Amino acid sequence: MIGVNDITSAKPAKPRRVVIVVYDGANSLDVAGPGNVFTRANELVPRSYDLVYAGVGEQPVRAECGLQISGLTPLENICDQIDTIIVSGGSQDGLIGLSHAGTLIQWLQDRRPTTRRIGSICTGAFVLAASGLMDGRRAVSHWASCDLLKALFPKVAIEPDALFINDNDVFSSAGVAAGIDLALALVEDDLGHDIALQVAKSLVLFLRRSGGQSQFSNTLKAQQADGGPFAKLLVWIAENLTHDLSNSKLAERTNMSERTFSRRFRESLGCTPATYVRSVRVEAAKHLLTSTELSSKTIAFQAGFRSLDAFEAAIKNSVGRSPLAFREVFGKR
Repeated sequence: MIGVNDITSAKPAKPRRVVIVVYDGANSLDVAGPGNVFTRANELVPRSYDLVYAGVGEQPVRAECGLQISGLTPLENICDQIDTIIVSGGSQDGLIGLSHAGTLIQWLQDRRPTTRRIGSICTGAFVLAASGLMDGRRAVSHWASCDLLKALFPKVAIEPDALFINDNDVFSSAGVAAGIDLALALVEDDLGHDIALQVAKSLVLFLRRSGGQSQFSNTLKAQQADGGPFAKLLVWIAENLTHDLSNSKLAERTNMSERTFSRRFRESLGCTPATYVRSVRVEAAKHLLTSTELSSKTIAFQAGFRSLDAFEAAIKNSVGRSPLAFREVFGKR
């Protein structure tokens, strides 16, 4: 049994105090993932963070995977200024227990006015939503929980495809590993791009996943679907984006009439061939925008768009911003 607060690092006169809230049923990766990001940042820039693992009470808790965690600081014992609060995600029973107790929700409400930023990882969003801190804001949770979160808390604007969202210093992230993406983004905001990149490299991570904020790539969605007669075609499309990918040409490759091809494709993939092709081209373009310094004209060509205008319109429709603005936020620096 490990006491997580037994290991401390040198603290500055005014450290950024980061409180990670742990409870029975919490996901251990939601706790350890972000914790390791802040710890690595401290090694690179000493005395940057004062990391506190906090519990509703003094008793040890058992994580969702069975790991027992002790040495937690009770919430009521945290008297100093807090910079960042992170509520970890966890099991349904664990979250229900938190909600019924009400202690954490009241503590979050009381702390919000004096805390610079506050947020959640994965299903921890249910706690923040229940506290009212997400009302009128954009948020995300694990993809499997987004529909329920939206139904229970209609005042929260759920964006189920996002990896993480920071809406005016109230942040949230998707499932498990996305909490690490979020923590890296917070470190980048605090200490700059170079330090965040070094942290990511030391943990053998991407600073930003290709494709921006999407939880799932279109190719992953296609892999999950029953591609049936189109399995090989989907691979060919991804590898030949500069080709003519019209319905008629794709139908020829499958030895079907265009009408039959369109109908069966929609039945198998849940969208039209044109919609699928466009989404894969957008995904490829987003990857090139974030991982290369190629010009927009070159990217538009390599992703198979007929014109620069069509490329710019497709990116803006997908991510709500121009290719240049998207690259500024998620691209190489």
